[in-house]
Amino acid sequence: MTELTLDVARKILDAALAKALEKKLKPLVITILDVRGAIKLTAAQDGTSLMRAEIAHGKAYGALALGMGSRALFQRAQEQAYFIGAVNALAQGRLVPVPGGVLILDGTALLGAVGVSGDTSDNDEICAIAGIEAAGLKANPG
Repeated sequence: MTELTLDVARKILDAALAKALEKKLKPLVITILDVRGAIKLTAAQDGTSLMRAEIAHGKAYGALALGMGSRALFQRAQEQAYFIGAVNALAQGRLVPVPGGVLILDGTALLGAVGVSGDTSDNDEICAIAGIEAAGLKANPG
């Protein structure tokens, strides 16, 4: 696969939502970006709180922008807060460096990223990984 298609993005979304239902999580927003950072899909479950879409986008965007899952960005923010702060300033505040932003890979080829927000960051990440793997792709949470 050379690019993330809408059909594949839908598979990722459906499987991520199924995992959220299975785990009885709080309402989620899931955003899927292609390798260029363009939105392929964004979906919000009923009852999500305000700004969840921006947070989900920021998790996916940050993963793509720095080429690492947002769990690694979270770790880096703890170790090098000034660096992540400076990069986030350059990105006009669009990075959300906490788990839940997961890179989508086909082998070694980067296809895009999934960002999930609404429950704990760890649960958000679990849903993103479940969606990516259900589509037969490799997830890199960082």
